[in-house]
Amino acid sequence: MTLPNAHPPRTNWAAIQGAAAAVMLAALAAIFWAAPREEGAVDWFAPMIPGGWMAWTLPVALFFWVISSLLVLFTILAIRFPETPRIGILRIETTRGDRLFISLLGSAFLNLGWLFFFGAPLWGALILCLVYAAAVFRWV
Repeated sequence: MTLPNAHPPRTNWAAIQGAAAAVMLAALAAIFWAAPREEGAVDWFAPMIPGGWMAWTLPVALFFWVISSLLVLFTILAIRFPETPRIGILRIETTRGDRLFISLLGSAFLNLGWLFFFGAPLWGALILCLVYAAAVFRWV
């Protein structure tokens, strides 16, 4: 039986965001805990799983942590602040998630192009990718 003036239960967004942040910070702590050490310092480029089938180094693990953090953040944003798609310069409807995907995909190609033309390090490509992502979120 429902009371006529009963309000639906409120969602505790602070608790949800805090729990998501705690899980992501715990994952980040686990990554650094598992990072190989040499003479007390973190060895950035040593394999995290010796003899493993993939080169899981600390930068690779941090890359995937950032991608998963973005997915968690955008999922919470999509639930809390539903968005209607908008039409940008590509003339297609896009949401925040679509623009994130376009940014990540374009950034992969920008990094590959940077490696081809300039080689390592990729700091210039990172700056270019941030400018590209800002432009995608603004105009696409």
